[in-house]
Amino acid sequence: MNGTLLHIVFDAMAWAAAGLSLLWLTRYSGVRFPAAPTGDLRYLAALVFGAGIGAVAFGSANLWLSQQAGIARSIEGAVAGAIVAVEFYKRAAGVTMRTGARFALPLAVGVAVGRIGCFFAGLDDFTHGTPTSVPWSHDFGDGVARHPVQLYESATMAAFALVYVWRILHHDRFVIANGFYLAVGFYGAQRFVWEFIKPYGALIGPFTLFHLLSAAIVAYAIVMIATAPSPTPIRKDERDDRAFA
Repeated sequence: MNGTLLHIVFDAMAWAAAGLSLLWLTRYSGVRFPAAPTGDLRYLAALVFGAGIGAVAFGSANLWLSQQAGIARSIEGAVAGAIVAVEFYKRAAGVTMRTGARFALPLAVGVAVGRIGCFFAGLDDFTHGTPTSVPWSHDFGDGVARHPVQLYESATMAAFALVYVWRILHHDRFVIANGFYLAVGFYGAQRFVWEFIKPYGALIGPFTLFHLLSAAIVAYAIVMIATAPSPTPIRKDERDDRAFA
């Protein structure tokens, strides 16, 4: 199976894994998330539209800045676009509650699986790392050993997913309420680090477009967590229910 086909397969697997993780979170985990209009078609339309525009805009801009031709898609661009579109929709619709809590695990799982597809896509995907001599380097087909940075990102997001599940199953109210901001903040932070070993063109000093986008996402997450209302204390009847669960 060639790299392009494997990439498509893993993209499909990433969507499926994200959807299954969302189903598990909302139906079978026993975790209670804050009520939110995430099933509203207008909300979903804003999310999908923003993700699509952000993915293509940032992915293509990064190609051009790196002296590459073509159109590309970016996971981080999709995340940023979805955030902006949903925040604009909420403001227009008068929605004041925070709505992203249940999307933390799907985001982490989707990235962890999807980046494996990027690894198999090789050089054509333009997500590989810079040349290196580390023992775990990978030759993507041109005789040059490079950082398998796609696998670094996959591993770090998988680690986040495991820690997140551990904490929510222990009914950590802070993590449940702020999970989405923790997920995007962690994603932005790890992505900022990996950008130093990617072959992308710099935009400001040594920093690439995705360095700046990563920093903006981390700043957004910090502000949202810092301004979040205090988690609702666990009621006695909830504690009693868990004692006999």
